[in-house]
Amino acid sequence: MSQEQQAVARARKAFETGRSKCLEHRIRQLKNLQRLFIERQSVISDAVKKDLNKSEVGTQLYETLGLEGEISLAIKKLKEWAAPRPVEKNLMTISDTVYIKPEPLGVVLIIGAWNYPWAVTIQPLIGAIAAGNAAVVKPSEVCVHTSKVMEDLLPLYIDKELYPVVTGGVSETQELLRQRFDHIFYTGNSMVGKLIMEAAAKHLTPVTLELGGKSPCYIDKDCDISIACRRIAWGKYTNCGQTCIAPDYILCEPSVQDRVIEEVKKSIKEFYTDNPKTCPDYGRIINQRHFKRIMNMLEDSAIAAGGDNDESDCYIAPTVLRDVKPEAKVMQEEIFGPLLPILPVNGLGEAIQFINKGEKPLALYVFSSDNKVIKRMTDETSSGGLLANDCLVHYSVSSLPFGGVGNSGMGCYHGKFTFDQLSHLRGCLIKQLKMEGVNSMRYPPHTLKKLGWARFFILNNVDVGWIGRMTLLAVLAVVAAVVLQYLL
Repeated sequence: MSQEQQAVARARKAFETGRSKCLEHRIRQLKNLQRLFIERQSVISDAVKKDLNKSEVGTQLYETLGLEGEISLAIKKLKEWAAPRPVEKNLMTISDTVYIKPEPLGVVLIIGAWNYPWAVTIQPLIGAIAAGNAAVVKPSEVCVHTSKVMEDLLPLYIDKELYPVVTGGVSETQELLRQRFDHIFYTGNSMVGKLIMEAAAKHLTPVTLELGGKSPCYIDKDCDISIACRRIAWGKYTNCGQTCIAPDYILCEPSVQDRVIEEVKKSIKEFYTDNPKTCPDYGRIINQRHFKRIMNMLEDSAIAAGGDNDESDCYIAPTVLRDVKPEAKVMQEEIFGPLLPILPVNGLGEAIQFINKGEKPLALYVFSSDNKVIKRMTDETSSGGLLANDCLVHYSVSSLPFGGVGNSGMGCYHGKFTFDQLSHLRGCLIKQLKMEGVNSMRYPPHTLKKLGWARFFILNNVDVGWIGRMTLLAVLAVVAAVVLQYLL
């Protein structure tokens, strides 16, 4: 039996003991996970520094701070989220108990990504624990140091049988995908997403796919271009552009292109100094394969700023490209690096048309002081999320669902959405063996009279708050007796 099979079998066996369903156990595990981020912050930061050249403050800001917030929210709200949820009833079910009961799915597989190795791996784990599941955690092997730290630390803080960590590369992931899971949660690219879905289909396993795509950024010529470009530069060059919701390219009118370039250059200097290579807040490309992939994208576009690079250090300077053509190499796939192409368009209509010709993106950004522009962009396009006059920050709002649509993914998470995504929302109806008269309308022989009464009872929803449950039940008992007499 391979280590992958053993991990899944152990997790399944641990889940079958029922201990993960206990709310106290879930809360205890979440508190232990929270403790990990407090006690081992320096170990976590050192590993991320080696993998992505993120500073310690940057690691806390973009990786662990959000996780601490998610854990606190889950602990605070868990009883409410896990409680039965009453639903509206019709006259037919007025005397019954009708509710939705969230229950654990079973064993969840979480396949993390390398760009934010803690944030996108542990966030779904928080939801899996909160929902009462077991979870097999597979960190990305691309982040060598972080993967090792995760493998070493998680078992020290949370139940190692219920939440095993499996490390390794493609062959280990493939072996995991041959096992049967109750849900698979994957963060990465759409090409691998299709393979995950194909493997899941063999067991009819549901999937959450957090993918990416080319997230557009439209700048209205009449907005405050200085502030817009500052926010865009932050969103683009954070983590060296290796962010699934980074603005991938800018659409703007030709008349403002030069101004946009100047303002982005100004922000690059403000954030990362004249020499970003020596700036502690500017990251590196994850490895040389990705370095070469990104550099290859520069071939047929004009560089307006940046372009400096050093393969031995996996360094590519924050770069702006001007007058980029739709057929350019940089426009053929998600960039996932510090290149910012500018495509001139003749106004909002052409921008919307261009966006709609491509696959649906994970995020869509529009910068404008005119609410009509924002409304048109909202109404006439489709994307996983939409943000006006800022970048990235919607990711941090736990009351918003985060996820893609179409090619950018399926399913969503964050806060209660993660809990619901990794729960089975079981519909429950509890009847009593009484008031059989009301049921006569559904029993054969079927008649038009019975159909008429069935229409009345089924099509009328009732809010019992205004009349009182006991009064309504008394009335209903009388009505049932009348109906029974009438039908007989």
